[in-house]
Amino acid sequence: MKKWTIILLTLPIVYDLFAQPSIVTQHADAGRTGWYNHEHKLTTSNVKPGSFGLLFSRPVDDQIYAQPLLMRHVSISGKGNPNVVFVATVNNSIYAFDADSARITSPYWQANLSPSGARAVKNTDMNPYCGAYNDFSGNMGIVGTPVIDTLANTIYVVVKSYSPTNGFEQYLHALDVRTGAERANSPIKIAAQVTGSGSGSVGGIINFDALKQNQRSGLLLLNGIVYIAWASHGDCDPYHGWIIGYDAATLQQKIVYNTTPEGYKGGIWMSAAGIAADDSGNLYVGVGNGSVGVGADPTNLTNRSESALRLTPNGATLQVTSYFTPSDYQYLENIDGDFGVTGVLLIPGTNRAFAGAKDGKIYLMDRDNMSGYQTVDHVLQIFDQFNSNAHNLTSLTYYGGTSAAFVYVWSDNTPLKAIPFNRATNLLDLGNIKTSALQGPVGYNGAFLSVSSNGTDDSSAILWTAYAASGNANQQTRPGILRALSAADVTKELWNSSMSAADNPGNYAKFNCPVISNGKVYLATFSNKLNVYGLMDPITGVKKEETQSLKIVPNPASSHVTILTGDKTISSIRVYNMAGMIVYSAQSSGTEFEFSVSGLAAGLYFIEVITDNDILKGKMVVR
Repeated sequence: MKKWTIILLTLPIVYDLFAQPSIVTQHADAGRTGWYNHEHKLTTSNVKPGSFGLLFSRPVDDQIYAQPLLMRHVSISGKGNPNVVFVATVNNSIYAFDADSARITSPYWQANLSPSGARAVKNTDMNPYCGAYNDFSGNMGIVGTPVIDTLANTIYVVVKSYSPTNGFEQYLHALDVRTGAERANSPIKIAAQVTGSGSGSVGGIINFDALKQNQRSGLLLLNGIVYIAWASHGDCDPYHGWIIGYDAATLQQKIVYNTTPEGYKGGIWMSAAGIAADDSGNLYVGVGNGSVGVGADPTNLTNRSESALRLTPNGATLQVTSYFTPSDYQYLENIDGDFGVTGVLLIPGTNRAFAGAKDGKIYLMDRDNMSGYQTVDHVLQIFDQFNSNAHNLTSLTYYGGTSAAFVYVWSDNTPLKAIPFNRATNLLDLGNIKTSALQGPVGYNGAFLSVSSNGTDDSSAILWTAYAASGNANQQTRPGILRALSAADVTKELWNSSMSAADNPGNYAKFNCPVISNGKVYLATFSNKLNVYGLMDPITGVKKEETQSLKIVPNPASSHVTILTGDKTISSIRVYNMAGMIVYSAQSSGTEFEFSVSGLAAGLYFIEVITDNDILKGKMVVR
């Protein structure tokens, strides 16, 4: 029995040799696949009731609309190199929390980015201009997911604020991920203009409107440029779709693109998906309701709403180099059927792009020749859900497994579907769709999905889904649910947060995808907290702490214990009992440390070692 105990306690040390990369952009990567394929701890066999659940939560000052981001080995002064999860709220606040430890409860740093004398913009601020606006329930400061430059140790985020003196303003901030301090030239006030006679123009000029332009989609960092896209707040006219690019080092404005300079609307919001990009430096976006073409010519590229666009940097703007506009764009316009509501998913290793509209249709396109506008659609394939209530307010997600590849869709009012993607033909296998029997989201908001796996190992592949457990989350705050299903067979549910009251996530965070890293799942909420789920200890049933290259010998112990950290220099050691109380602490300057445990009661203890460049954790049994 003692031998078996030792094996279980030391297994996490082996697993941590396979650490995940940082998650620095919305939905995992620039292709917006949502596939986290470096997960070596969570599998379809250990994510189950009794061994997986809520580990800890971190309170924040408001709702979380932006997806959390995670950076590994951040150099925090006096704290080593911990993994850090960054959380932004609609109160214009950012928090940097320890991503792994349940005991490090305080943020390493936090900052409120509203300018002096200003506050976050509120939904009621829209009332004098556009009437009641209920898509937000209160503040709507930081909404779009930030992006991190790991080489420059910088996080970029857009902040919306109001003050009686300056009115409505939006700023791009560049913060040091280690301290929260502003980088040089940060923040920069967002302002832009293009020539055009479209809606809201004055003297042939359209100016960016900080009040009406909603920065909802995730930011993109590409080739040294931070790209930011805007739509509107509740179709509050006049507005346009904008993409503005800033030099990541200097914050100098480099790119300005407007989707409808001679027309109206054309917002880029994509249910909060980030701007996608390929390896050649092209950008991909879905554009919602608005003008298509100019006059009687729907192919004119000047106005490009209700479309999927490939945009290529061209001097100080972006050029449409490929696009698709569905033949029924006018119907979509009439029913508020926003094309691109799903965002644009780029399928890895191919030239395929996937995007849909609120009418339930999803289109597979050749991104090098999207087929433009024709009176009969000539895209590669159309997946039609034949359900007028399947509005596609969801996150398209991809997994390229050993046995098969899948694209996942879980629209509101329709079942979850795993659509096989044939890697030989680069087409969807629409005749062999797998459908889940689970009760999904209802109302006007779908499920938001991510996949974790150890490469292409199907036994490790898990589809994570977050959505409102009941009711219509479009303009209401509703309770949420987190589910885990086999990504290779979505008819098999592994676990969900309603199986135990202790795992209740609180209120669902609209348009927010789960984030998976290093054995943990990070879930934003509208309950003013970040939840962190993970594996529970198989012996004690208590919450598991991760270990990184830490050896504890002997273990179990009765008299003395030696801590070994390899080549890492120990700064300090703390030992916690099961109640979370520190029962021993010491300073050190070597890579080994011995101490007596003879004064400790028999039982399980947690060891935390701060080194010169890391925080290592382990468990010790005293007998």
